[in-house]
Amino acid sequence: MQSELKKVVEALSKEKGLSKEIVIEALLEGLKTAAKKKYGNKAVIEAKYDEDTGALELYRLKEVVQEVTEPEREISLEEARRLSPDVKIGDVIGEKIELQDLGRIAAQIVKQLFSQKLRLAEKQLIYDEYKHKLGEIVSGYVHRFNKKDIILSLGRAEALLPEEEQIPTERYHRGDRIKALIIEVYRQKEPQIVVSRSHPAFVKKLFEREVPEIQEGIVKIMSIAREPGSRTKIAVHSTNPDIDPVGACVGVRGSRISVILQELKGEKIDVVPWDPDPAKFVYNALSPAECSKVIVDEENKTLEVVVPDDQLSLAIGRKGENVRLASKLLGWRIDILSETQYLRRQEPEFLKLLKVTGLSDEVAGFLYEAGIKDLETLVNTPPEKIAELTRLEPEKVEEILQKAREALSA
Repeated sequence: MQSELKKVVEALSKEKGLSKEIVIEALLEGLKTAAKKKYGNKAVIEAKYDEDTGALELYRLKEVVQEVTEPEREISLEEARRLSPDVKIGDVIGEKIELQDLGRIAAQIVKQLFSQKLRLAEKQLIYDEYKHKLGEIVSGYVHRFNKKDIILSLGRAEALLPEEEQIPTERYHRGDRIKALIIEVYRQKEPQIVVSRSHPAFVKKLFEREVPEIQEGIVKIMSIAREPGSRTKIAVHSTNPDIDPVGACVGVRGSRISVILQELKGEKIDVVPWDPDPAKFVYNALSPAECSKVIVDEENKTLEVVVPDDQLSLAIGRKGENVRLASKLLGWRIDILSETQYLRRQEPEFLKLLKVTGLSDEVAGFLYEAGIKDLETLVNTPPEKIAELTRLEPEKVEEILQKAREALSA
């Protein structure tokens, strides 16, 4: 029996990933609770386990007194001396309890409490393990779905991948193995581990894994901007002038970045050199577009960037994505102008046309190209002609003309 118990303790310890001390403590606590059910809550119970032999002993302790007032924890001197002739007042003697004397119900209590203690210890172990992994990447299997949220199996623990932390373009199936970043660990009834694949730090951690120069601190990731599933821009800087930070991140023939691209399943990544000068940095950040000129407004943290006419759509990007990411990367507002738009804005009359009418630069450009370069020319142009040039509704055209008339008569 003793050796069998020892085997059970060792097997449970290995299976649950708990120390033998925790398993033994749970067992002894269960035994003490069961004994109190039999002998009363005030009873003093001592349980011992010998790790070497697997021997388990249970004692009911009582203090030797002259007159007993609490039978559950006291014994008279006369009765105590029948058990041990040398005892005296104030001594504590232990009466051994045979485990079989606890009865069937007590055995069930031991089993229930033992299992409960082990579950609590296991939950605490999982929480203690993962709270130190905050900000790290873990790998797991898609275990099940909770509406649009995904539950990942990490082995002993489970992690929640909420819908808002998923990459919108990805589709997952039960059994898929995926990586994700731990963004939150907290305790409720169960340890709750929340992970993300859409967080910018997920891409940052992937680079830290794949690029030794980043691990060594030679190459630093200075900032990162991301639109999950579509594009990421990452700015890097080298503390060693002999090491190209972009080349280090990309790797020979793209060997390093290809691993990251594969993990992100088609999301594009622009790795650009960081520069402390925002005017120089924006040239890199707007890659792959080229810039002609940058006007810096440090007070308002705004950059007006001029690009060749044929580079305008590339600089802005699909639905404004390229300039939006570049702006996040720098932490500055970026206004993009083509060279033609910039030259127009040097003319006072054109600026007045923009300000008074509230037209966009593009729509005002249509008027400009047609020779309507000032307010006076605008009010003398037939509304039908303006609607044709700007593709605006007649009501909007009339509103613009009214503003222009008011400005001229002021």
